[in-house]
Amino acid sequence: MNIPLKKSYLILTFLSTFCLSVFSFAQKKQPNIIVFLVDDMGLMDTSVPFLVDANGQPKKYPLNDYYITPNMEKLAKQGIRFTNFYAHSVCSPTRASILTGQNSARHGTTNWIHLEHNNKNKYGPSDWNWEGLNSSSITLPRLLQSKGYKTIHVGKAHFGPNGYDGENPINLGFDVNVGGCGAGHPGSYYGRDGYGNLNGQKSRAVPGLEKYWKDDIFLTEALTREANNKITDAHKEGKPFFLYMAHYAVHQPFQSDPRFAEHYKNSGKDEKAQAYATLIEGMDKSLGDIIAHVKDLGLGENTLILLLGDNGSDAPLPITNDYSSSEPLRGKKAMHWEGGMRVPFIASWATPNNKIKLQKDLKISQNQIENQMGTILDLFPTICNLTDIDIPESYSLDGFNLQKQLKGKTNKKRDNTFLNHFPHDHRTPYFTSFVKDNWKVVYHFQIEGSPKYELYNLTNDPFEATNLANSNLEQLKIMMNLLQEDMNEKQALYPEKDEQFLKIIQP
Repeated sequence: MNIPLKKSYLILTFLSTFCLSVFSFAQKKQPNIIVFLVDDMGLMDTSVPFLVDANGQPKKYPLNDYYITPNMEKLAKQGIRFTNFYAHSVCSPTRASILTGQNSARHGTTNWIHLEHNNKNKYGPSDWNWEGLNSSSITLPRLLQSKGYKTIHVGKAHFGPNGYDGENPINLGFDVNVGGCGAGHPGSYYGRDGYGNLNGQKSRAVPGLEKYWKDDIFLTEALTREANNKITDAHKEGKPFFLYMAHYAVHQPFQSDPRFAEHYKNSGKDEKAQAYATLIEGMDKSLGDIIAHVKDLGLGENTLILLLGDNGSDAPLPITNDYSSSEPLRGKKAMHWEGGMRVPFIASWATPNNKIKLQKDLKISQNQIENQMGTILDLFPTICNLTDIDIPESYSLDGFNLQKQLKGKTNKKRDNTFLNHFPHDHRTPYFTSFVKDNWKVVYHFQIEGSPKYELYNLTNDPFEATNLANSNLEQLKIMMNLLQEDMNEKQALYPEKDEQFLKIIQP
């Protein structure tokens, strides 16, 4: 995407604001930050109960009993978990939003990015940002670089297609890139396949892990070892680190991690579902290994962990009446219901100690569930605040600082809204969903026939069983007006048909 001269000037001005000398930086203790991002991990893909009962207490469902994630359980007990944490319903939009703090409707990457071509789909907007992030984009790692951080990318990138800047995370502000490329999933999880390099899947092969091929190390383990090596390097250099640990797991291909296969043989589920569960458990082991390594280096009290998924679950489980891998939430990845948008989020210090100044500055409640909304857009301002990065008012930021909510307090300044705009074709085609407080509206664009609406009260009907669009027309109009206003403010692109923008039709 070409950057206009005026915009380029603003970007350079913005970045220059954060340039500090190495000497002045060295005088101040900075926290290490780990964003632990799991691909396709939905709210129910864990033994940690994120859903709550009518009294706000955690409530377990059958899927919580199926998955084995003891390290997530430990992290949740020593930190805070969010029950209403929202992401976009597919991966590339979320990943760009984490790095920019902007909603996908604003940054324009509204669909997953194809390796080789513009996958706008039949009626998708031609000028959506399929090229993704580029070397001029204002990104979180670039800002952290200016604060003296060693910025480390490990795992899946999917920020841009082949041949464009976003293909290589180094172009986006990372000092180190291990395994990141344009591919949205690995060619293989197996070292014997060269992670796709040796089995005919070169277009989606994970780069740079040749040393593990001979030993046939599972991909999740190889990436974990590399992450720990890079943490050690940063520590030796005397630099704080920002680790963006973005596992390819638990995305398909659903290949079984042999370390955990025995745990699910008698589960009664088919081979793909069992393989998915091994990917979940392997991810959890990675989390525990990285935390243990940080502690071994004496960095536990100074290291913040933020664990989350990038979209709803895509576990290979049967779909019955629109309920599947996110049950009891309705829907799954790439769908407009909550099962496609709600993801796990846990925040914790690796070694909690509320007596040290850093943890006093960002206090995190322990073993608590936060009910107020949080979103992927919040990581950018939260981390910027923690690391003393001032975000100029000229920058269009869509997220909120989570500092109060991490203490378990209500942030009265946030508007409790989330826009999930998807003007493309997928499991749910051409839709926009909008959540505000306890209300949610879904607009299905008029591609063929009349536009359709869905309206839910998420407090009374958290699993979206009853569509109130016809019975509560007044609330539907209120929500559609708010949706329209948010779309206009973010300059969202509409689906196209017969070379004309399809305008939202009010009910």
